[in-house]
Amino acid sequence: MAVKIENKNGLTVCYVEGEIDINSSPSIKKVFDKLISSKTPKIVVNLSKVTYVDSSGLATLVEILKNMRSYGGRLRLTNLSSKIKSLFEITKLEKLFEIMADEQDAISTFA
Repeated sequence: MAVKIENKNGLTVCYVEGEIDINSSPSIKKVFDKLISSKTPKIVVNLSKVTYVDSSGLATLVEILKNMRSYGGRLRLTNLSSKIKSLFEITKLEKLFEIMADEQDAISTFA
C-alpha cells in the first residue's frame, strides 16, 4: 500500500495504491491525519490503483471524511473500479461520499 500526494490546481490529490484493509488502514489514516491536522480544504482521492477494500478500509475512509467535514473540508473519491464502486453501492456509502468518474471531473468541478 502506498499513498502519493500531489497538488493540482490548488487541490490536494492523493493517489492510493494497493489494498485498503485491516493491515494498511492505520498507515492510510496516518497520511490523511497529517492533511486533516493542517485543515486541507479540498482533497481528491484517486483509487484507480486500489485492488481491494475491506470493512476496516471503508471505516477508515468514513472516518477521514467525518474528520474533514468537522472543519468544513471536502473529500472526493475518483476512479473507483467497478468492484469497489459496487461495494460503495451495496453499503450505501455512495450516498455519503462525493464519487466522481475521473480525477479531471473531480478537480474541475470543485467549487
